[in-house]
Amino acid sequence: MSRNALVVGASGIVGSATADLLLSEGWTVYGLSRRPGPMAGVRPVSADLQNRASTAAALADIRPDAVFVTTWLRQNTEAENIRVNGAMVRNLLDGLRPGGSTRHVALVTGLKHYLGPFEAYGQGTLPQTPFREEQGRLDVENFYYAQEDEVFAAAGRDGFSWSVHRPHTVIGMAVGNAMNMGTTLAAFATLCRETGRPFRFPGSAVQWNGLTDMTDAGLLARHLLWAATTPDARNEAFNVVNGDVFRWQWMWSRIATWFGLEPAPFDGVVRPLQDQMAGDAALWRKIAEREGLAEPHLDRISSPWHTDADLGRPIEVVTDMGKSRRLGFTAYQPTEDAFHALFAKLRAARLIP
Repeated sequence: MSRNALVVGASGIVGSATADLLLSEGWTVYGLSRRPGPMAGVRPVSADLQNRASTAAALADIRPDAVFVTTWLRQNTEAENIRVNGAMVRNLLDGLRPGGSTRHVALVTGLKHYLGPFEAYGQGTLPQTPFREEQGRLDVENFYYAQEDEVFAAAGRDGFSWSVHRPHTVIGMAVGNAMNMGTTLAAFATLCRETGRPFRFPGSAVQWNGLTDMTDAGLLARHLLWAATTPDARNEAFNVVNGDVFRWQWMWSRIATWFGLEPAPFDGVVRPLQDQMAGDAALWRKIAEREGLAEPHLDRISSPWHTDADLGRPIEVVTDMGKSRRLGFTAYQPTEDAFHALFAKLRAARLIP
């Protein structure tokens, strides 16, 4: 490869980590977003992937070898998720076709491949854990499947290789991201410390007591680059997690300690963050003004609905990484370290006090 990359969704948690890694490895990186912000070293590309013509125009002079698709748009129904997100991938790959340079496309989806979409999340007959790639698709409509099918069809037509990457909940840094547990928990801990409210686990007893795993954005970026540059990893789907497992009853206390809090005892009652943080926007603005924070809008750094979905699950979720290990990907990231590194970055960037 000539080491030209297009990162789609470059301002998001996964996209920004991927762009940073590629730059550090000497790649030329184009970052596509609807409204590109400043990213050191990244060449911005402004495009609305829902618009076929404008996407083609934006990509007309770009010749990437590797394309990393790390974005999606949440819609009100799964049927709309399928229509919109399938079309976005199709418009992207159609826009790149005239250039003829694409040799590999990496698509980031997630464990809803096994758990089902938001409308049927964790319902029905689910595969046995730990989730393994060969367990395949559920018998339900899912926009992840629609995205995959667009990549597969374009690869068959245009001759590039592909990889699909299925992380668990991603720990990483971004502002305005729709699914961001790490900054949501950091904001919640900050509010609890400010008000004296108990730092209480919001989720289910199953999540509190059961095993789980997560995915660091930096590790996921390394996995994306590995698959794009490793012949044996091409045309394969992979789970991607940190490599450790933990119970939230342990992790909750570790997060509390980082923020100087005592964790509240868990009594088995689900108390969603969406309820606990419902009236906190004005308070966050006051904290931001007093502390000189960079983001005064609480909804730009927290997504309680998504964190509630993960921490409220009635099933244990752990993920097998054997397929990647057999092919040579051996990176490992302790999840506690990933959380602590994120909190330190948030503080350094003046996103939390």
